[in-house]
Amino acid sequence: MSTMQIDRLLETVVREDASDLHLTTGRKPTLRLNGRLQELKTKVLDNDDMTVLMKAVTPEKNQQELQESGSTDFGFAFGEKARFRVAVFKQRGDTVMVLRLIPNKLLTFDEIGLPEICRELIRRPRGLFIVTGPTGSGKTTSLATMIDHINMNHDHHIITVEDPIEYYHSHKKSIINQRELGIDVDSFSEALRRALRADPDVILVGEMRDLETIEAAIRAAETGHLVFATLHTTGAAGTINRVIDAFPVDQQEQIRVQLSTSLIAVLSQVLLARTDKPGRVACYEFLVVTPAIANLIREAKTFRIDSAIQTGKKFGMQLLDDHLWTLFSRGMISAEEMIDKCRDPSGLTAKVHKLGGSVGRAELDEESAGD
Repeated sequence: MSTMQIDRLLETVVREDASDLHLTTGRKPTLRLNGRLQELKTKVLDNDDMTVLMKAVTPEKNQQELQESGSTDFGFAFGEKARFRVAVFKQRGDTVMVLRLIPNKLLTFDEIGLPEICRELIRRPRGLFIVTGPTGSGKTTSLATMIDHINMNHDHHIITVEDPIEYYHSHKKSIINQRELGIDVDSFSEALRRALRADPDVILVGEMRDLETIEAAIRAAETGHLVFATLHTTGAAGTINRVIDAFPVDQQEQIRVQLSTSLIAVLSQVLLARTDKPGRVACYEFLVVTPAIANLIREAKTFRIDSAIQTGKKFGMQLLDDHLWTLFSRGMISAEEMIDKCRDPSGLTAKVHKLGGSVGRAELDEESAGD
């Protein structure tokens, strides 16, 4: 298989608008399209094919890392068409590659359906804005949209720290500097510490991976910066608990106080396969920190946040399950997809039954649970 071949495969990914390309020994190249895996009609890849494909796109230092540690990841540009984020690893001695397509085009708020209130919130001069969700839920895209909105409308200095950089931003009304982990800087916490000396207005931290980074992000938000960060959590209340639980018990009370004053919002999202047309749709849970919610955080009453979100609709808040129900009612997603991604399966299943509908296997689970 020649390098021509990898180009053809990448062309296919871009043309079909697949989210990922899986290359593994003993199987045909496989796309992930709208959440489902689909084999391409080409030959089954053997060991030599994999070596050639890997070498065609993997930089020298990453090939070395693969040899030494058995895995590596990096990003690369496929001409003007797109960027890919690549994970290469060994399994049973063979090479495996997964290439994720990062679209070049930055999307607008309306195109990705971000809650309208986001526009208002990202005009704030300081505070912490956390975007959460499982891997592949579109967190990076949502953040890129918000950063682009600031870049177009405000004269700020924006510093991003990413692993790896996915969307490339150009300077617009703002100055934007993007630092990549492992190339420009060694760790998120180190990059955050250094960013504070570079007169930033807005800082994006790819991921709050450890206590040091979480601490640095909160400190930056407190000292007059707008900080965006991501976590792999679901739900707004769960995210706040996760941040607090990262700290030693004797510091948790102080962190609650700090979070109650510095946290602006938590946007939690999942991506769903659409039933009304090809493609996927994002579903959001959105928490805006009002004085009432700040009190709940301070007083360790995060278990009451969900009901506060429900009564906070006028502030643009919404619960994940309510948004899922809206998408389902509009015929955009299936009942199964809704139940798979929701937080209260039995509650939503009951609502579907009330309408006279049915939910694939969820009904069996319910009956066996003696509901």
